[in-house]
Amino acid sequence: MFANSTPFLITWGVTALSLWAASYVFSGLKFNDTGSLIISALVLGFANALVRPLLIVFTLPLTVLTMGLFLLVINALVLMLVAKLVSGFSLAGFWTAFFASIFISLLNVFISSLFTSN
Repeated sequence: MFANSTPFLITWGVTALSLWAASYVFSGLKFNDTGSLIISALVLGFANALVRPLLIVFTLPLTVLTMGLFLLVINALVLMLVAKLVSGFSLAGFWTAFFASIFISLLNVFISSLFTSN
């Protein structure tokens, strides 16, 4: 039953680790406890899977016009949405979310590359 859940658990753990590291790098990103960090990682995964693609489709002309740079704004907005949905997770503002989302994305790619074998 849980044999296929390993990639999901690894992704969830990597996201939680990236959020935890971002909370130490950015003073405007805070978690009240470990539970809110873990729930935030789960909600961020679902938001990236469900909400982010819809936002990309709705803002496609703007994304094309800015040569893809608007995707950074979408990432920040998704992170802000997660902060609003999860109690115990707070963001100071848009710019904190903007730079934290870049940091989290890059750290996710780096850590995930350690777990993949080619």
